[in-house]
Amino acid sequence: MSRYRYGAYEDGPDPLAPPYDVRDALDAVGDSVLDGTRPDDALRELLRRGLPGAEGRRGLDDMLRQVRERRRALRDRGRLDGTLEQARALLDTAIGQERAELFPDPSDDARLREAELDTLPSDTSQAIRRLSDYDWRSAAARRTFEQLKDLLRREVLDAQFQGMKQALENQDPAAMQRVKDMMADLNAMLERDARGEHTQEDFDRFMGEYGDMFPDDPQNLEELVDSLARRAAAMDRLLASLSPEQRAELAGLMEQAMQDAGLAMEMTRLGDALRARRPDLGWGQPEQMSGDDPLGLGDATTALAELADLSELEAALGQDYPGARLDDIDEDAVRRALGRQAVDDLAALRRIEAELERQGYLQRRRGKLELTAKAVRRLGETALRRVFSQLTSGRQGDHDQRDAGQAGELTGSSREWRFGDEQPLDVVRTVSNAIRRSAMERGITGNGTGLVPPPAGAKVTEPAPASDAVAVDGRRPAGVRLNVDDFEVHETERRTGAAVCLLVDLSYSMVLRGTWAAAKQTTLALHTLVTSKFPQDAIQIIGFSNYARVLHPTEMAGLDWDMVQGTNLHHALMIAGRHLDRHPDFEPIVLVVTDGEPTAHLRPDGRSLFDYPPSTDTLVLTLAEVDKMTRRGACMNFFMLAEDRRLVSFVEEVARRNGGRVFAPDADRLGEYVVSDYLRLRRV
Repeated sequence: MSRYRYGAYEDGPDPLAPPYDVRDALDAVGDSVLDGTRPDDALRELLRRGLPGAEGRRGLDDMLRQVRERRRALRDRGRLDGTLEQARALLDTAIGQERAELFPDPSDDARLREAELDTLPSDTSQAIRRLSDYDWRSAAARRTFEQLKDLLRREVLDAQFQGMKQALENQDPAAMQRVKDMMADLNAMLERDARGEHTQEDFDRFMGEYGDMFPDDPQNLEELVDSLARRAAAMDRLLASLSPEQRAELAGLMEQAMQDAGLAMEMTRLGDALRARRPDLGWGQPEQMSGDDPLGLGDATTALAELADLSELEAALGQDYPGARLDDIDEDAVRRALGRQAVDDLAALRRIEAELERQGYLQRRRGKLELTAKAVRRLGETALRRVFSQLTSGRQGDHDQRDAGQAGELTGSSREWRFGDEQPLDVVRTVSNAIRRSAMERGITGNGTGLVPPPAGAKVTEPAPASDAVAVDGRRPAGVRLNVDDFEVHETERRTGAAVCLLVDLSYSMVLRGTWAAAKQTTLALHTLVTSKFPQDAIQIIGFSNYARVLHPTEMAGLDWDMVQGTNLHHALMIAGRHLDRHPDFEPIVLVVTDGEPTAHLRPDGRSLFDYPPSTDTLVLTLAEVDKMTRRGACMNFFMLAEDRRLVSFVEEVARRNGGRVFAPDADRLGEYVVSDYLRLRRV
């Protein structure tokens, strides 16, 4: 017998896990789109705000605020000249101790020594260099001076190798020799890598011997170089942040410390190699520190390195550069700066973006984020719900209809179902068709009382009988399966389809007046209503500014206004007329949403001509298209989003010629007016 063990699934994502729920995220993006925002800006806004719902994941703005607070705290941490201050204090102490030893001595040697001390330069590094060969009389002064040199060695090494100061606190000569060996081996490894001779085994051997000197535990040479280069660049920025006098003094101290330790040449080689490998780290850029407490060289370098990391993280979280993606954000930098919770929040935001694309709601085309047809359908449903939520219950055009979907009165007959039919299903005939077809497929005919065996030689395969089937002549009947060809629908009185044209103004004035978002929402709502509830209707959305163009469903959600001059209703009516002519048996409906009178028309050569105030040619040609619509029997209804005198005069003339109606709704009720008017015309 086979034995099985069951455990947690570890080979990738759980295949039985429910699909990731992006409905809240999609609705949030959709709300922004319906308010007039482009899809890519809407997604960016969602990622900035964070994930809606109970999970409460922080957005990029919250992380960005924390990063900026962290930067302010670091800048207030202390001054950069702390090592200089400590060195001066120790040097003054050593000189004072030596003077105290010399003062009681009346000899000329004592006076000569005092004179030498009097002539020491004010520059701390030069004074230390002068005193490096001085024969101290005072044992206390000698110990203080050695303490000063040890401090400088440890601070300089800690500035380059984080944590080195603690490793060298006991002043063990063997420890210093190990540092020398490490730097020599490190430089040799970098040189081999520059020649293409480095291997991962070389790095592993190096870390096996000196790994305790690198607390960040790099896994390869590139990670090690990145860590060291960042600290070296921070040290360079520290020097650039000091005054010229302080910079020269501290540089001299560092040079003297490395010479005393026998590391000057190795440190120079390392610095040159790091700068050559990472010239992008902002070497020499000054940084402002505003704290009162003096920082040691190692602590100041750590603070500046962290400030540099936070600056990069701030830029990545801002996502304000072309082609910005969440993948640009360094997860390790987020963990160092903000902690583990922020990493989880970032992962949730990344998953939103990835799942919206994977589940087919978003797609990238030429670097631009666009909504797919699947997402547009959902947005259209949302827009339609918004519109119907504004309609008063029981008003003409109310959405909740008991007979919704029936295309006229029943005639008593039925016919086979065809794709797009709205008629109610004839259940009795549908099931009867399925039974007859199943019997013919099995080669069995019914005699009204039982089952007749099939002809000789026929092979019969019966499905397993249902447990609750009724036995006939000791046998159970086979189950019945429905096929598409079995379905029949009740015949109804034929209702004529409608050819619907919605003409939407895309001119810049729509944005200036704050009506653009309402126009976009209305467009999506009407398109969704027609395609879902009246599929026999043919709808065409036409946008117009200096030119007119047909807008496809996937284009409408990301639709943006045109920053051009001209309201070319003439061109839009020409396109709408062609749509109506393609459906001569349909009821023609033309709805126009605009906030201005026509100010452009097409010339005979096909180019648009703009003129303001409107030229006589523009008005004559536009009204000629209106007259053509009237001869087609199309009712033109205008929805004015402004009360401009010229616009009012124009639409009144259109209404006189065409017999259509004129509405002047508030922008927030535009969708209600347009949808209600369409339903009214549809049911007349």
